[in-house]
Amino acid sequence: MGIEVKKKEGESPASLISRFIKKVQRTGLFFEVKRRSFSRRNPNKRSRRLSTLYKVKKTAEVEKAKKEGLM
Repeated sequence: MGIEVKKKEGESPASLISRFIKKVQRTGLFFEVKRRSFSRRNPNKRSRRLSTLYKVKKTAEVEKAKKEGLM
C-alpha cells in the first residue's frame, strides 16, 4: 500500500509535503506505525515473577520503616 503524491505544475515543495502529510493522515497509516512502534511486548514468566518479588520486597521494607518511625 504505497502512497504516491505527484508534484503539480508550479507547486512549491512545502505544499507538496503538506499534501503528502495530509494524505498519510487520512489513510491512518501514520497512527498505525506510531502505535506499533510504541507497543510493548508482553513480559515472559520469569521477568513477571522477578518483578513481583521485587515489589513485595520493597513493600515489606516500606512497612518495616513505617513501623520503626523512619518514614
